[in-house]
Amino acid sequence: MTSFRNEPIGILRPDGVCAPGTRDIAIEAPVAIEVDGLGYAVMMMTPTDLTAFAIGFMLTERLADVPADVIDIDPFESPAGWIVRIALADNCRARIHDRVRHRTSDTACGLCGIASLEQLIRPVTGRPPRPTVDAGAVFSALGSLRAHQHLNAATGAAHAAAACSTAGGIVALFEDVGRHNALDKLIGDQARNMGAPAAFTLVTSRISFEMVDKALVSGTPLLVGISAPTSLAVDHARAHGLTLLALARTDSLLVMNDPWKVFDVSRRA
Repeated sequence: MTSFRNEPIGILRPDGVCAPGTRDIAIEAPVAIEVDGLGYAVMMMTPTDLTAFAIGFMLTERLADVPADVIDIDPFESPAGWIVRIALADNCRARIHDRVRHRTSDTACGLCGIASLEQLIRPVTGRPPRPTVDAGAVFSALGSLRAHQHLNAATGAAHAAAACSTAGGIVALFEDVGRHNALDKLIGDQARNMGAPAAFTLVTSRISFEMVDKALVSGTPLLVGISAPTSLAVDHARAHGLTLLALARTDSLLVMNDPWKVFDVSRRA
């Protein structure tokens, strides 16, 4: 599986001269998700790390509770794209049948199978723990993030989701043309390796409801995004106690929700 390809291009200058060149471009492909023989979703994504994605996607869709509930994953390429066939344990199989019965449309927003506003409210078990990092760790991760984004460096067209340590080191990072897919890959990798959630999760995208929801499923104490959050994302984080930082830059960031007062938003410069 490859994540990018090289294409001949023209480089147009302000003086009107168009010089020949080449450019690596990110691969975007349809990936059909089949669960216990039923078509569940088609994701437009980078077709790499599909096993990690499958586990993370099953967990964040609440079709599986733990990685062991995903008993088989078979990704393969077809003429029209990729297919990932997933088999669930017996205790989870009723969920996919119920979800498919109620499906009326597909989306690429990361909330696949959701057909009504009522279905948007899905259970969140537990509350995130208190973050064990300070601002210095967050800024340290931000400063080193770009060096880990190899696909984006080659193409300029990929999002990243990173697991970061208490000291601000990046311990794992996944990329994808889809921001939800990158986060699902990270969550699936952590769950597969049965490690404790990272000290915090850093994403290169805007923070939407879905991104907060996936972060809550993963158990991360802190979600940091380099772009802005939506109102529903902030509401979701506040309702469930997720510490949320946004518009993170190397010289500043916004504290959107700090239930543990880790960053003490009551103090003003």
